[in-house]
Amino acid sequence: MSNHHVSIEDVPLNGFHQLLTIRSSGGWLMDGYVLSIIGVAMVQFSAALGLTSFWEGMVAASALIGIFVGGFAGGWLSDRLGRQKPYFFGPVIFFVCSLAQLWVQSGEALFWLRFLIGIGVGIEYPVAGSLLVEFMPRKYRGPRLAMLTIIWFLGAALAYIVGNLLLSTGAPDAWRWVLASPAVIGIVLFLVRIGTPESPRWLLSKGRSAEAEAVIKKVYGPSFSLKNLPEEKTEKKISLWALLHSGYGKRMLFVSLFWSCSVIPVFAVYSFAPRVLEALNLTGKWESFGSVAITLLFVVGCIIATRIINVLGRRAMVIHSFLWSALALLALGACSNGSAWLILVLFGAYAVLIGGAQVLQLVYPNEIFPTEVRAFAVGMGASLSRIGAAIGTWAVPIALNSIGIGNTMYAAAAVSFVGLAASILLAPETRSLSLQEAASLNH
Repeated sequence: MSNHHVSIEDVPLNGFHQLLTIRSSGGWLMDGYVLSIIGVAMVQFSAALGLTSFWEGMVAASALIGIFVGGFAGGWLSDRLGRQKPYFFGPVIFFVCSLAQLWVQSGEALFWLRFLIGIGVGIEYPVAGSLLVEFMPRKYRGPRLAMLTIIWFLGAALAYIVGNLLLSTGAPDAWRWVLASPAVIGIVLFLVRIGTPESPRWLLSKGRSAEAEAVIKKVYGPSFSLKNLPEEKTEKKISLWALLHSGYGKRMLFVSLFWSCSVIPVFAVYSFAPRVLEALNLTGKWESFGSVAITLLFVVGCIIATRIINVLGRRAMVIHSFLWSALALLALGACSNGSAWLILVLFGAYAVLIGGAQVLQLVYPNEIFPTEVRAFAVGMGASLSRIGAAIGTWAVPIALNSIGIGNTMYAAAAVSFVGLAASILLAPETRSLSLQEAASLNH
């Protein structure tokens, strides 16, 4: 049978696509793991290294600052070097810098190692994301992108489970092994990615059509060729100024605001889950059990949201997600002296209800910008939201000490209400529109 007229956008999923999903989603697993593992060991290493609350905040926020730098670097590198080479940068950085934490002697050294790990994570976003989107048939792109958010939270849950197991050994320097544990994921990720081909779309954009054709034949079968790759307009480089002036400024504002407001409370709660639960008088087994339970509820929230995204629509989902999760945070502020069960129920409710805004972080910016600015807009959204998250994370230990847990929760609720206002005013509806229609400004 001739495949001359079958676009590779419409082929059925094959083994290569499934393997590529595993190879790329490893980056998100790593991200969830490294950003959460710091909270698990915070109390121990803080005491061992004699950190002030300023340095506690700096160490917790360091990876987020690194992600901000790495996000821009990853976009630039994947334009220059392709997707394939930078695909290995993240795993190498994770391995080397995680292992180095076994010998760390100061808050400053820990800050710089975590900063470098953050750069590795930041590189993953544009590089692993581009590879996945550029090979994935169009029908599966949305669900696969939403799935990466779920993988992130699974990585976070794994961090709490592994971290608490290592701490429970009671070894005096157990926290060092907790912080070094991501090295294992780094080496596995490196090995799994060996053999990944370069993106044919990138090769074509560099005029290397013979190599692009060879990759297509290898991935899709010998009857496929460049003729099966849909014609693409050559992507013109676009500056931030041109993006804002072309009428997409309002959308960039929406993506930056909604993304920031959906991650600031999550990262702040996450980096300090044990500390926050302790401040809410949940100590002992509640602390470790609570962290894992809440993480798994984030996963549940993301799975529910992924299931109903096409039923409810994007706009309704982001508005409801912010409204109800903000009310859960308000209740946490009001009931900060409540019973352990009440606190866990409210934390759990927040975790499930914010799922809608979480999965839309990768769906919205990929849908509402045209091809030539899509990667740039996603990178901008990710980087800007991480600045907000870094500030929020840095502020949590200081806020817990100065204004107390109740007011800290009220502040997190206020951030969520800003996200709600931005969504009501600015969120477009893109359900049932094609990518072209969703990205055009006049629907």
